[in-house]
Amino acid sequence: MTAIAISEPGGPLVLKPDRRPVPSPGLGEILIRVRAAGVNRPDVLQRKGAYPPPPGASDLPGLEAAGEVVAVGGNVARWRIGDGVTALTAGGAYAEYVVVHETNALPIPHGFTFTEAAAIPETFFTVWHNVFQRGGLQAGEDFLVHGGSSGIGTVAIQLASAFGATVFATAGTADKCAACVSLGAKRAINYREEDFVRVVKDETNRKGVELTLDMVGGDYVDRNYQAAAIEGRIVQIATLGGVQANADISRLMVKRLTHTGSTLRPRTIEFKAKIAAELEAKVWPLLATRKIAPVMDMIFPLKEAWRAHERMEEGDHIGKIVLDI
Repeated sequence: MTAIAISEPGGPLVLKPDRRPVPSPGLGEILIRVRAAGVNRPDVLQRKGAYPPPPGASDLPGLEAAGEVVAVGGNVARWRIGDGVTALTAGGAYAEYVVVHETNALPIPHGFTFTEAAAIPETFFTVWHNVFQRGGLQAGEDFLVHGGSSGIGTVAIQLASAFGATVFATAGTADKCAACVSLGAKRAINYREEDFVRVVKDETNRKGVELTLDMVGGDYVDRNYQAAAIEGRIVQIATLGGVQANADISRLMVKRLTHTGSTLRPRTIEFKAKIAAELEAKVWPLLATRKIAPVMDMIFPLKEAWRAHERMEEGDHIGKIVLDI
């Protein structure tokens, strides 16, 4: 099969087409003929040598794929050859075939193309776990998401709005802010021109937000504490602004804040299966009616994966970047 390998740590051009054996599904696994694969920030970090795959995972990049089941391993209960699926992988989706455990795959929502379906798993699994399971977002709460125009951000806005929260989002341009509002944010904050702490305080009558989803870190940590309500929660999923933070910890104590975080890729198959089951029960009906849907930015052919990485690193995208295979 044709796959995209990382020839050495470096810039986008280190992504090179390679010939690899088609993998074989093991116990409980399915082999997917990949029709599309999502591009995510962890792929960029892996390409740079900063995010190695977990033990046992493919060295190829790619954390989500959509396509057809073409082979099944022993004890596979749900899937049959020919089924259309979208799946979360631990790596290897930048290829014509990928193996995943059957519990980490879900049916392609009704009416979705392969490219749309490939834009679902990584972002929806991440948002569901961190916003609803770990963050505990409830209807009626105020929710702040940084990077609102990113793949994660566009999904977080839609899901939080659909489940009854009031959403505030930060983004870096007027167009990105407009996109956030169109997806359901009550207020989008251009972080280049406005102070998100002041805005959310004004918008919540000085109360602050109950939950913040942060992918920035750095100096945002202290500002998140300032913007938080009493008993507020902050969930950290990335550190694009730096891993070091100079924060006033007294705010965490006085407000009784909870600051937690997670990474999804190293978690067990069983852990991801539980997220998949909740998504199918609670979110798939919203996708089937297109009450929510992934926001599509650009689609590139597999052999031009380097262009997709350039697009992501330029930072101009709104929503998901996908590879067509």
